[in-house]
Amino acid sequence: MNCQDHQYRGSDPREITRRWFFEQCGVGVGAAALAHLLAESGYAATGATTNTTADPLAPKAPHFAPKAKHVIFLFMAGAPSHLELFDYKPQLAKFDGTLPPPELLKGYRAAFINPNSKLLGPKFQFQRYGRSGTEMSELLPFTGEIVDDIAIVKSMVTDAFNHAPGQLLMNTGTMLFGRPCMGSWALYGLGSETRDLPGFVVFSSGTKGPSGGDSLWGSGFLPTVYQGVEFRTGGDPVLYLSNPAGVDRELQRDSLDALKQLNEMRLGVTGDPEVATRINSFEMAFRMQAVAPDLMDIGKESKETLELYGAEPGKASFANNCLLARRLVEKGVRFVQLYHEAWDQHSNLVKDLRKNCLNTDRAAAALVKDLKRRGLLDETLVVWGGEFGRTPMVQGGSDGRDHHPNAFTMWMAGGGIKAGARIGETDELGFNVTRERVHVHDLHATMLKLMGFDHTRLTFKYQGRNFRLTDVSGEVVESLIA
Repeated sequence: MNCQDHQYRGSDPREITRRWFFEQCGVGVGAAALAHLLAESGYAATGATTNTTADPLAPKAPHFAPKAKHVIFLFMAGAPSHLELFDYKPQLAKFDGTLPPPELLKGYRAAFINPNSKLLGPKFQFQRYGRSGTEMSELLPFTGEIVDDIAIVKSMVTDAFNHAPGQLLMNTGTMLFGRPCMGSWALYGLGSETRDLPGFVVFSSGTKGPSGGDSLWGSGFLPTVYQGVEFRTGGDPVLYLSNPAGVDRELQRDSLDALKQLNEMRLGVTGDPEVATRINSFEMAFRMQAVAPDLMDIGKESKETLELYGAEPGKASFANNCLLARRLVEKGVRFVQLYHEAWDQHSNLVKDLRKNCLNTDRAAAALVKDLKRRGLLDETLVVWGGEFGRTPMVQGGSDGRDHHPNAFTMWMAGGGIKAGARIGETDELGFNVTRERVHVHDLHATMLKLMGFDHTRLTFKYQGRNFRLTDVSGEVVESLIA
C-alpha cells in the first residue's frame, strides 16, 4: 500500500473505493481483459504450445483439414495483358483499328485513355498446348508445358483501376492502407511450421518494387509478428544478420538471454503481443544466422535443377527467387510471395511483354514442375497473376494498353486446385466477363478454404468489430477445388 492510499479509502480500512481500485489494480484488470480478448480472437488459442502469447507463431489447427499447407504467390505487379497471354479474341483482331461499340462503354471509366480510343488487336500469336488443347500465347511455351496441371481463371474482376489500390485489394482485401495482407492472415490462422525462418517471406524482382510498397506484405492491425519479411537475393538475406567484428556467437547468445529475460518480465506484466513479437524477432534472427546462408546458396542445387529454372547463382532474378521459394517451402515456410514489377505496358507492349515473359515464364513453370516431382505440389498452392487486366482499346499510338478492372486472367496450381480446370469467359472483345465472374474476394475465400478456413470465421477484432480478409463479401469458387 502506498502513502497515497488514504486518499482513496473510506474510514473503514476494509472499504475500497472505486477510484482506488482502478488506480491500484488497473494493470491486473487490463491484463485479465487482454488475456480474454486474445483467447476470444484465437490469438491465445491452444496450439502446439500452451502459451501462444509467448509463442505467437506456434502451429494452430484451422477450421477443417487443409489441402494447402503452404502458398507461393507469383505476383506480376503492373498487370499483365490477358489479351496477349491467355484470352485470345479473334474478333478483337478482326476489328483492330475501329471504335468499340458505344453500348460497351456506357458508364465505363478508364485510368488514362479516352474510352473511345480505337480497338487494338492481339500482338502475338496463340497456339494450343497440352492434352487439353488450351489456347495460350506463343510467349508462354513453358507454361504451356504445365497447362494440364494448372487451373486458369479468365473471369477475374476487381474494383480498382490504378496500381496501388489494385495491388492493395489483391493483397489485403481492401483498397485502403492499414489492413493485414493474405500472408499475414495465413500466418495468424495457421502459425508456422519452421522455428528457424520467418513464416512469411517476400522477394522482389523486375525494374522496381510494387506500387503498393511494403503495405502489401504488412500485418496491418494484426500483431507485427505476422508481417512478411523481405529477403534480399544477394549478401545477407536480411540486413545486419551477420555479427559485427568482435562479437562471437557465445557473446551474442549471452546478450540475447539477458534481453529475453527482461522482455519476458515485461510480457508477464502487460501481456502486450508486441513484446512477444520482439522476443520472437531476436530469437529468430539468432537461429537464422545458422540456417539462412546455406538456404540462400542455390549453387548447391544440381545443374539440372538450375537449368530447369534458368537460375544463376549470385545473380538476382525472378528465376532465382522461384527456386528459393521452393527451398523455403521445403523448410516449412508458410507463405512466400514473389513480386515481379514490370508489367505496366502503356506503350512498348510488344518489346516489354516479350522481355517479361522471357524473364518469368520458364521459372514459373519450373516451380510447378519441381514441386510436383518432389511431392510438394499437393500441399503447396501456387498462384500467378496481377492486380487487373488491360484494355482492348489502344494507348500509346499503336503499342500499348491502359488499366482494365472488368476482366483479367490468373492461374493456380497444386494445394487442392482442380488441375486442368478452365473457369469463366469474357465477351468477344475481352472487355467484360460473361460467365463465372470471380471477384478478388472470391479468390481470397477460395484460397482460405484450401488452407482449411471458413473465410467468414477467420477474423480479428479491431476497433469494435470483427475484420476478415474478405471484408463483407466473397464466395468460394467450388469449381476450382479438386
